[in-house]
Amino acid sequence: MLEAAFHKLPQPKDSERAKTYIPRHPAVTPASYPQVQASIVSNPTFWERIGSDTLATDMLFFAFYYQQNTYQQYLAARELKKQSWRFHRRYNTWFQRHVEPQVTTDEYERGSYVYFDFHVTEDGSGWCQRIKNDFTFEYNYLEDELSVQTN
Repeated sequence: MLEAAFHKLPQPKDSERAKTYIPRHPAVTPASYPQVQASIVSNPTFWERIGSDTLATDMLFFAFYYQQNTYQQYLAARELKKQSWRFHRRYNTWFQRHVEPQVTTDEYERGSYVYFDFHVTEDGSGWCQRIKNDFTFEYNYLEDELSVQTN
């Protein structure tokens, strides 16, 4: 147990204050439009509530793919993991077992998976869940660590 704790030592960034949101591409908007990000989106309880609603899974995917390197991306990823989604680093895609795998080894598992297709094409297809049969999920591409990125 002591050795496991050694690998999870606090990092210097753990004590740093989170930086405020700075838009990458600011746009001029009417004064009636919110000019600052709502503080609730930085509240973990907000994301837990969204995570408990299966209809809001799209919002978690949106936050993950369109709020990159933010605390919101981390919170969305955490909730997706709670829903048994697994992130595949090679394909940059979230997968979830559709059924129990047909083959399981120490290096991979093969079976039917649901994956989130985040690519939207000109014909409007994409941004949906699809099923991939006979897919080999190699564990070395599995993202196990969640880390908070600060700007």
